[in-house]
Amino acid sequence: MNTLKITGMTCDSCARHVQKALQQVPGVQQAEASFAEGQARYEAAASVTTTMLVAAVRKAGYEVVQDEVSPVTQNGSGEARHIAVIGSGGAAMAAALRAAERGAKVTVIERGTVGGTCVNIGCVPSKVMIQAAHVAHLRARSPFDDGITAVPPVIDRRNLLRQQQNLVDTLRHAKYENILQSHTDIELVHGEARFQDGHTLNIALAEGGERTQHFDRCLIASGARPAIPPIPGLEETPYWTSTEALVSETIPEYLIVIGSSVVAVELAQAYARLGSRVTILARHTLLWHEDPAIGAALHNVFRDEGIKVLEQTQASRVDHADGQFVLTTHRGEIRAERLLVATGRRPNTDDLNLQDVGVELDAAHAIVIDAGMRTRTADIFAAGDCTNMPQFVYVAAAGGTRAAINMTDGEAELDLTTMPAVVFSDPQVATVGYSEAQAHEAGIKTDSRTLDLENVPRALANFDTRGFVKVVAEAGSGRLLGVQAVAAQAGELIQSAALAIRAGMTVQELADQLFPYLTMVEGLKLAAQTFNKDVKQLSCCAG
Repeated sequence: MNTLKITGMTCDSCARHVQKALQQVPGVQQAEASFAEGQARYEAAASVTTTMLVAAVRKAGYEVVQDEVSPVTQNGSGEARHIAVIGSGGAAMAAALRAAERGAKVTVIERGTVGGTCVNIGCVPSKVMIQAAHVAHLRARSPFDDGITAVPPVIDRRNLLRQQQNLVDTLRHAKYENILQSHTDIELVHGEARFQDGHTLNIALAEGGERTQHFDRCLIASGARPAIPPIPGLEETPYWTSTEALVSETIPEYLIVIGSSVVAVELAQAYARLGSRVTILARHTLLWHEDPAIGAALHNVFRDEGIKVLEQTQASRVDHADGQFVLTTHRGEIRAERLLVATGRRPNTDDLNLQDVGVELDAAHAIVIDAGMRTRTADIFAAGDCTNMPQFVYVAAAGGTRAAINMTDGEAELDLTTMPAVVFSDPQVATVGYSEAQAHEAGIKTDSRTLDLENVPRALANFDTRGFVKVVAEAGSGRLLGVQAVAAQAGELIQSAALAIRAGMTVQELADQLFPYLTMVEGLKLAAQTFNKDVKQLSCCAG
């Protein structure tokens, strides 16, 4: 019999669920599962693929470790398979390490700083800055000011920046540079790669000269860069992108932010809390791709903190003179010392010569891939921000791992149906699964409930009831479809929602679970209870 390693089973009942799920796959002749062994055995017709089995197990709420196949370490010439990886960020590193584990020889080509966006100019420095701004905000203003004297802090931006960049350097060395340097099966090449054909790269070396690199398979993990809107006059000004904003040694007195998505929201609030007077120009509304209630909640928070949000507003021209930006809008001129452009990111695909090797791009210049990270060109894969998948580092890393498995003749796919997402504003925004609008677009009828945080004991104890938890379920069945939350620590509670959706739970099953009292995640249980109860009529910790 064949064997699958299963994770997520916690008892013999789980094993029976796995066994039943496998038995229902057309072509499976026999199946049995063991909680004690953490695996399932099966016999099946040749038409049954690993992907079919994995999908069945996942639908039951469990996971298959798909890397159990013996890696194919040789190419057609009997040598170790050679894999080229363009980039050195989250997707690239995950792929290089997994491919090397599976017996491949790997060449990583990086044209800039090793480590990619997240550790250098994205997730890590931004979250340090956001946390510093949060501390500054609490020292100046908190719900407990009647009993704890508030003292507006003095901001030493240079020292904060030094602390921030020290962590960036430490993590880059530990998690990227040192690993690459010490790995005997991975070579790091500094240079810019460009496809010559479907199995050859031309590399313009950073040290000078060129190198021709042949490969059996290649992963494109070239990342993305800030997208700059075509506003007249903008290109002639010293505007900031997130890269410059994160390393500025000064806090401007006045800051304008163009944009309304994640980066715009996070950095606008951080700068405001560090002392800037901030105006946001939003073409639509804040976080307009999300449930409208999310943007409305953040707008109210920002207004309370003195951040001016101009919705449905665009700049028709940008000028810069005498150290000041002047933006022309239908509301009149808006002036500031600094301008931050945060209108999304554009995939780094322009200089790879992809058209000559048949790699398809979408309208946003992102590489089109399937769930296995395959492009339309044989032996060329892609993962991370340069693709048409969501631009999150954990998605990139997961994609890189699955690409490596597939490039070494394994079989793995990336399932994004329960992908959580977090915006590190205060309060945080966290989402997973379907919003109501997305479910309706997919033809699913919904039933939903929204629980204001004034009904969550943890929020009451914090004297901070800004926000809500919204649960979206399938009408009739009550099956969980999605959760949207605006709350302190929403990013911590959303993973419980993701696991509940992955397990196929109903709102009643979620409401019946035990949640620790006086935690924010208890709001998830209370929101589920509202489908059948008036939670205002429950005692504090009623089950």
